[in-house]
Amino acid sequence: MTIEERIDSALAAIRRCTSAAPELGLILGSGLGDFCDRLEDRIEVPFDQLPGFPLPTVEGHAGAFVFGTCRGRSLAALRGRIHYYEGYTQQELTLPVRVMARLGVKTVILTNAAGGVNLDYKPGTLMLISDHINFSGNNPLMGPNLDQFGPRFPDMSDVYTKTLREKLKPLAARADIPLREGVYVMYSGPSYETPAEIRMFRTLGGDAVGMSTVPEAIAARHAGLQVLGVSCITNMAAGILPQPLSHAEVVETASRVKAEFTRLLELMIDVG
Repeated sequence: MTIEERIDSALAAIRRCTSAAPELGLILGSGLGDFCDRLEDRIEVPFDQLPGFPLPTVEGHAGAFVFGTCRGRSLAALRGRIHYYEGYTQQELTLPVRVMARLGVKTVILTNAAGGVNLDYKPGTLMLISDHINFSGNNPLMGPNLDQFGPRFPDMSDVYTKTLREKLKPLAARADIPLREGVYVMYSGPSYETPAEIRMFRTLGGDAVGMSTVPEAIAARHAGLQVLGVSCITNMAAGILPQPLSHAEVVETASRVKAEFTRLLELMIDVG
């Protein structure tokens, strides 16, 4: 199946389950999948019911669209996401974003767990993404352009919509949610970065590093969607602390700050 055929087939399968018209899309990173349980009038459509759709292979990423409402907004949320390192192409892992666009979504909220590159950060820091550096070696827009979504050469000067970020920051301050702002670097993974790579990312202006988010943000902007992104710094990147990196630390930190991250996510829904 072509990418266009996969999008059409997924859309048809979703429409057999729900007539929802979501205005917001939500892609939930590590430790946040159960936010979907907060949605009212919830309808869940697993990816394995969508012909040609990629299936997550990482523990904690269930792989489903969840439709419902939260804080008076109609949402299409992803319970888990697909990652580039799982062996899928970036065209495949951005299928959910393009399906969201076809469903009528206008704004996508992206969340992730990331390693801290900025030496002023610490595990538990929440970072509003102001921009990104694509170090994955690929781009979801490579290959034939999907003209029904956007132009061959889309502008990327405001990927993470500045007007939405400026609305969110004072809301977070009033809610007493500490929020930093910085540049996210995408590394392909699945191995963690080396200390030398982290020093390079810091020199280039990176504040956090992770293995997701950038392809989805690019595909969303290509489709004309607004984007809000936030990273939870779950560990300091390689070479900063005298200890090896582990996924267990990522999971533990994500669990520890989940309540605060959830409050921020609700504010993002308000402004999205």
